[in-house]
Amino acid sequence: MSELQATPIQSERQARLQGIARKLDWSLSDGDSALLIGYLALIERWNKVYNLTAVRDADAMLTLHLADSLAVLAPLRRWMAQRAVQGVVPLQLLDVGSGAGLPGVVIAICCPEISVTCIDAVGKKAAFIQQVSVTLKLPNLRAVHGRIEALTAMYDVVCSRAFSSLVDFTAWSSNTLAADGVWLAMKGKIPTEELVALAESVQVFHVEPLVVPGLDAERCIVWLRRK
Repeated sequence: MSELQATPIQSERQARLQGIARKLDWSLSDGDSALLIGYLALIERWNKVYNLTAVRDADAMLTLHLADSLAVLAPLRRWMAQRAVQGVVPLQLLDVGSGAGLPGVVIAICCPEISVTCIDAVGKKAAFIQQVSVTLKLPNLRAVHGRIEALTAMYDVVCSRAFSSLVDFTAWSSNTLAADGVWLAMKGKIPTEELVALAESVQVFHVEPLVVPGLDAERCIVWLRRK
C-alpha cells in the first residue's frame, strides 16, 4: 500500500511516536506506528483540499493530534480491565464530533478489540474517516455523517476531544450511552465551571490529569456516568 511505504522522514516519525507512547505507558508496535504515520499522511493529503484541521505542519500534527490522542489509550485500557474483571469484554466506542478522526482513529488502530464509530455533522470529515478505514484496512472503524442527537445505537464509551462543553456533550449524547457506559471527555485545563454546571443526573467519578510529551499545555480526561 503506497500510503504505508515508509520514507526516511516517516521512519523517523514512527520512532518518535514509539518514544512518545512509551512515556505514556503504551507499547506501540511497528505495525501500529506505521498505520499511525499512514493516517498522518492521509490527513496531510486531504487537508490540502478539505481543511480537516487547522494544523498544517506534519510534525506539529504528530504532537498536537497523534500524541494527544495516544494519551487516552492507557487510561481507556485500565477502565476496560475493570470491566473484564466483571466479565464484560466487548467494547463499542463512539467518538463524537470526531473531525479528522481524533481520537477515534488512533483508538481503532491501537485497540483493534474496540469497535469504534466516529460521528461528525460535516460530510467531508465523515467521508475522510471512512476512507481511512478502507485505506488502512481497519474493520473496527466506521464513520457516520450526522448529528449525535439523531443516533439511536448504544455505546459503552462515548468520547469527545475538544467537542463542546460538558453540559452539551452529555446532554446531546445521552441517548447513545449504554446503561452501564461512561462518558470520556478529553479536555485542556480542568473545566471547573463546566463541572459545576452539569445536570443532576450526571456524575463525575474521576478527573485524570494527562501529561503529553512535547506538549506544553494542560490536559485531562473527565470521566462521567449517569447517577
